[in-house]
Amino acid sequence: MKPPRLPAIAVALALLALTLGLAACGEKSDDTAGGATEPLSLTLDFYPNPDHAGIYMAQKLGYFADAGLDVSIHTPSDPAAPIKQVAAGQTDLAISYEPEVLLAHEQGLDVVAVGAVVDRPLTSLIWLKKSGVRGVADLRGKTIATAGIPYQDAYLKTILARAKLTPADVDSVNVGYGLLPALVGGKAQAMLGGFSNVEGVDLRLRGKDPVVTPVDRLGVPTYDELVLVANRKRLEEDPQKVRLFLGALARGTAAAVKSPDAATKAVLDANSDLDPKLTRAEIAATLPLLSKRGEMDAAEWREFIAWMGRNGLISGRPSTAEVLSDEYLAGEIPD
Repeated sequence: MKPPRLPAIAVALALLALTLGLAACGEKSDDTAGGATEPLSLTLDFYPNPDHAGIYMAQKLGYFADAGLDVSIHTPSDPAAPIKQVAAGQTDLAISYEPEVLLAHEQGLDVVAVGAVVDRPLTSLIWLKKSGVRGVADLRGKTIATAGIPYQDAYLKTILARAKLTPADVDSVNVGYGLLPALVGGKAQAMLGGFSNVEGVDLRLRGKDPVVTPVDRLGVPTYDELVLVANRKRLEEDPQKVRLFLGALARGTAAAVKSPDAATKAVLDANSDLDPKLTRAEIAATLPLLSKRGEMDAAEWREFIAWMGRNGLISGRPSTAEVLSDEYLAGEIPD
């Protein structure tokens, strides 16, 4: 957004305000003035997809460059690797998941979530209407395909308990990335681990008439599905770079929501392997779910931490100050 014209008497005050705070809104700081850019590396949680629409719009529209950042975006070979790379100082920021942040803290990794990309669960329990399953209780004796993620086994336990079932009442099968084939091929009557805005959309486009229920509607406490994670020490040494990034990302997210077609193109340009029709539908489902500013709810994190503890996933009960911080988020988002 072009700054308004200021009276001459206010120029000094405006310059001071720029130095102290406007960088948090995605404007350049003095260190990046004059066209110089500072490198920042971002590692995604997975291959480029609609969850990253705000990031690729910010890159495409030059918002990172406007903030004085030269952002390099990397795709991990292993979705579990990014948070470890942040801890090791191999990347400035990474996209990960709230449960992974808590597990990393349990392992002694000094990482902190600095903003939410998606501030609600996408992970869902999915079955097809033709299966005859009308509710969780109907899964007794049925096969449930899972992605083999340990904390998602705890999701399933919680979901089943709410329907007065136990894990022994179902046949849980780890199929890794083969969730959709297992469900569509009839090897499983339900699947847990697919995203509502990805696998759920895919199934609808195939005409499979899925029933898609995010896990927080089935007894699991709500949580931030996708978060940006930083190394605490590096964050303390150079907080401004992260503030600038988050401000530019907020602008990119707003632009994606405003222009879904442009957001679709930005994501397709980043990953030519994606199917255009499916990506367009996934973008439509994803944009309403993206966090506008990245706020994280400390009370919700506390409840989820307690749930992780009750389910034996973590031994301690870290304070929210140990695992998340909203202080680097942008203020008012420029147009």
